[in-house]
Amino acid sequence: MAQWPDDAPRGSVTTFCDEHDITRKTFYAIRARARDEGQAAALEPRSRRPKTSPTKLTEDLKHDALKVRAALESSGLDHGPISVHDKMVSLKMQAPSIASLARIFREKNVARLEPKKKPRAAYRRFVYPAPNACWQLDATEYVLTGGRKCVIFQLQDDHSRLALATHVASGETSEAALAVVKKGIDAHGVPQRLLTDNGMALNPSRRGWEGQLVTYVSSLGVEPITGKPYKPTTQGKNERFHQTLFRWLDKQPLAQTHGELQAQVDRFDLIYNTERPHQGLPGRITPKQSWDATAIAEAPRPKPVPVLPEPRGPGPTAQLPGATEPVVAAGTETAGRTTTALSAPTPQETDRSQKISGSVAHPAVTCSQKLRVYPNGVVSMGRTLFSLTKRMGGRIVIADWDLEGILFASTEGEVIAEYFWPPEGTAYVGISKARTRFRK
Repeated sequence: MAQWPDDAPRGSVTTFCDEHDITRKTFYAIRARARDEGQAAALEPRSRRPKTSPTKLTEDLKHDALKVRAALESSGLDHGPISVHDKMVSLKMQAPSIASLARIFREKNVARLEPKKKPRAAYRRFVYPAPNACWQLDATEYVLTGGRKCVIFQLQDDHSRLALATHVASGETSEAALAVVKKGIDAHGVPQRLLTDNGMALNPSRRGWEGQLVTYVSSLGVEPITGKPYKPTTQGKNERFHQTLFRWLDKQPLAQTHGELQAQVDRFDLIYNTERPHQGLPGRITPKQSWDATAIAEAPRPKPVPVLPEPRGPGPTAQLPGATEPVVAAGTETAGRTTTALSAPTPQETDRSQKISGSVAHPAVTCSQKLRVYPNGVVSMGRTLFSLTKRMGGRIVIADWDLEGILFASTEGEVIAEYFWPPEGTAYVGISKARTRFRK
């Protein structure tokens, strides 16, 4: 091409380019270079880099991005490309794109490429439709000066990610869990559901008994729900909430008392709710903006608590073994009026008793009560201890009794044992005295 004659026949250039699989533009560019700079210049490859690059990031802009990242990191907040971009926009600075920021951080060796990391688009996020539709509660350990351990309870709204309440306690106890829930209810109202793990202080229903927190929220009409055991991803929003809190606390002075730590986490909640854009929310808004953008879910109605009247006055009485007061028989004249408060069971109650005990209910007064089994597997009724085996130790059972006998069932409806009333003065009744079908 450098020695191509000027008087070459018409069409020879096209034929030459087709034979060597090059374009006519390349042919004439190399020929012009050989003519202007010499034949040796035509043999040297040239850079394809453009002479000008209007969108090239300046070193000053890269330096500004690194300064914003360092400031976020020193304050204990997220300092990835997305967080740095949003912070520069909020400060009215010229902000490169998120992809450009990621390249800058890798170029300056403050971040590394993680090709095996799962992309965000691969996650399927579930969220409740409105604030107060569901709250998440979890506790995490933290260390004070001197290596003393404490527990931080964090209560979070599932829809808006709002930090509802935080409470520092000496341990993961039911009293501390009640305190943080009451604090959240006083500030934001009653939720429809409360999601926790299966911890002893939160919701031990899967273990066979009802905790104080479950009893309290159930009395308000709140539905207590739990995740599957050993599957913390169900409470993933709260678990990620812990990580954000720890990253912020690591940049703060180590607290000496519970009060100092409580002041620090209260400050963090304010920053988290009002200043820090949340990447899990649409438009990366703050949790407070998300809370205000949607109408709050209607508070649940408390379940009615049945109250049995206590009839008083003269009349025929029937003393139930295990009952603390004599029960007035149905249809008895009491102080000039007839009471039917504790009459014979209705057909529906009789049918239920038949399903549970397998026999026709005694046509007399029936009573029911929740009791906690002692650790050694016995339960107390009146002045008599009934054995339910050690596997029931510590659990809540339901006792149904009438004049004939007493039946014990689990809270799920499984019959455990059924006894006839023992002679008066009996202190202990072993499981061998239960009816035959239940012993088997």
